[in-house]
Amino acid sequence: MADLFGIFQVSLGVLVALVLALTLLFFYVRDVTQKRHTVLRNFPIIGRLRFFFEDLGEYFRQYFFLGDRDEMPFNRATRGWVYRLAKNEGGILGFGSTYDLTQPGALVFVNAAFPVIEGEHEPTPPVVIGAGWCDKPFTAHSLINVSGMSYGAISRPAVQALSHGAAKSEAYMDTGEGGLSPYHLEGGCDVIYQIGTAKYGVRDAQGRLDPDKLRAMAAHEKVRAFEIKLSQGAKPGKGGVLPAAKVTEEIARIRGIPAGQDSLSPNRHPETSNMDQLLDMVEQVRQITGKPVGIKTAIGGWQFMNELAATVKRRGLQSAPDFLAIDGGEGGSGAAPQALADHMALSINEALPRVIDALIENGLRERIKVIASGKIITPAKVAWALACGADLVNSARGYMFALGCIQALRCHQNSCPTGITTHDPKLQRGLDVSNKAERVAAYTRNMNKEVEMIAHACGLEHPRQLRREHVRIVQPNGQSQALNMLYPYPPIR
Repeated sequence: MADLFGIFQVSLGVLVALVLALTLLFFYVRDVTQKRHTVLRNFPIIGRLRFFFEDLGEYFRQYFFLGDRDEMPFNRATRGWVYRLAKNEGGILGFGSTYDLTQPGALVFVNAAFPVIEGEHEPTPPVVIGAGWCDKPFTAHSLINVSGMSYGAISRPAVQALSHGAAKSEAYMDTGEGGLSPYHLEGGCDVIYQIGTAKYGVRDAQGRLDPDKLRAMAAHEKVRAFEIKLSQGAKPGKGGVLPAAKVTEEIARIRGIPAGQDSLSPNRHPETSNMDQLLDMVEQVRQITGKPVGIKTAIGGWQFMNELAATVKRRGLQSAPDFLAIDGGEGGSGAAPQALADHMALSINEALPRVIDALIENGLRERIKVIASGKIITPAKVAWALACGADLVNSARGYMFALGCIQALRCHQNSCPTGITTHDPKLQRGLDVSNKAERVAAYTRNMNKEVEMIAHACGLEHPRQLRREHVRIVQPNGQSQALNMLYPYPPIR
């Protein structure tokens, strides 16, 4: 029996060796004869290691080689801050900060000699949008809110968790351009309905705005406002992209498009080729819905704001959008062409103060509320936005981190390992809605709390009192300069 077992082992070993040899021979011949990859043609089999390590390179860099402040688009220290806020662990650290106060662009807040003490704090006032200009104004309570992420770009459980978490923390949720799903309404949070260039959910068979469908959306009590999207920071000048693998039967039904085909939005609203036509659309949507209507756009220069201000002043204040959602060129939570993501539109750092200045100069600051977006995921950056003049802040990737995102950079491949941007049920299973909803709520509450803490340290009763003189920006020479010197408040014309 022992001899038989020994013979069997030898035979199995020979078989394994033979299979391995034939496999290597197969790949050797395949690599030598193919003409697509020079490395494989010159170095068969061994050259495959190059592609293997290239695929895994970003993960090795993320976890083993890059420092806490080195990684892009968000470094480990920043992600860790968000994770702690979402887990209610507090933004506490020991032995000093790793934030380099001498790096160009570093934010430094001006601490007061006599900060506001406990008992002197004032609650942060809410922002009322559309008051006096529409039948049903919208009151926003949280400083930070969920930015537009379409159902389709993100998964069903992700939308559910965001909806429930936003409701628990009095934040609102932007639908993104993919239309209104039952999951946006499930948690009971306030919702801003985004009308993208394809008009998903409110389109007719030809892709035009359908007034009846618009009224049906406005009939939902929790749909508080509408946002006409011109562009987003990830891809200004190009419409949204949802790969065919993500266009399920349900998503196709919600959007009003064919299932299993790439969902490509036009790069602009076909009916708006100038500012008058854009404001016509704003007034049309407001008249049909009775609710506030805003515009979302990235900013590439000053022409847009100059034309907007001039046209509103000519037509009258009733034609103005009730809010502007300004996205920075560094924005982006899904698929985008690299040429646009890397090089198109101004950073929120430059765009936001310039937009505020244009509104002040033209006497429109009180009429038009401003929402800032674009890589704003920490309390310090929110406080900076408020100091610039923003009324509210939207964040997409901050809430993705709160949901458990690990920055795998697979948002567009339907293979997100945390179940956030995939429609693979096996991967979605890992995202527990109730648990992640609590993390979303905790992130919102703690962000608001820490922004208030920054304001109190500046000697202010609440964050809405933050002004540009409370912030300093480190310059290339390592010295800081006050924000109100870099962007002086303009005179009113």
